Amino acid sequence: MAEPTYLQPFVLPVAEIEPERDGAVDVYRPVEDAGEPLPVVLFVHGGPLPPELRPTPREWPVFRGYGSLAAGSGAVGVTVDHPLHSPADYPVAADAISAAVAKARELPGVDPRRVALWFFSGGGLLTADWIGGAPEWLRCVAASYPVLAPLPGWDVDPRFRPAEALASAGAPPMLLTRAGREAAEIAAGVEAFIAEAHARVARLDVIDVPEGRHSFDVLDHAPASRAAVTRAMSWVLRALRA
Repeated sequence: MAEPTYLQPFVLPVAEIEPERDGAVDVYRPVEDAGEPLPVVLFVHGGPLPPELRPTPREWPVFRGYGSLAAGSGAVGVTVDHPLHSPADYPVAADAISAAVAKARELPGVDPRRVALWFFSGGGLLTADWIGGAPEWLRCVAASYPVLAPLPGWDVDPRFRPAEALASAGAPPMLLTRAGREAAEIAAGVEAFIAEAHARVARLDVIDVPEGRHSFDVLDHAPASRAAVTRAMSWVLRALRA
């Protein structure tokens, strides 16, 4: 029997760091004490996912990989399990993310003025809350193979429309990593978002993975996938340190 996609290894070899667990969040810290407050990157998994799914996303190799990568790059990485179990759950998932961000900003050794949020897959709709009128401490929003418009059959609160959120002033710098072999309905939402961002002269950069599939960071163990992850992390760190 084939191993589930979510249990396949992260495409980028990293020195794995064992996280500290604090409620719903796992915290990845650099091995060596930097001697100064560090920026924090909070990773937001996708969905909807069955509530009984085990292991939960923060224990998947991909998110352990991203958390360790952040810590190995001189930031504090934070992963969080949130309750996105159906399209109707976006409001409660958003509340969980807000609580996780507040907790991350209060962690010892973290600079609360330098925060990045990085969303994945179905978590992409949750970017809407952070795109419009972002707080000054939110230095950037990143999204990898994101869902940026509700998929057919999804009854989602109108609040979660990232392209529409661009109409609000104050969007932070944004990075979108786009999979070239994305599902058509997801790709259409991504293209609509990019077009709206360009129309509003938003600060958006795009990393393309032409042969990448949705979840390329576990499915496609190829140089292009590794390069995309590395470039995305470098972009986020530059935004945090600007």
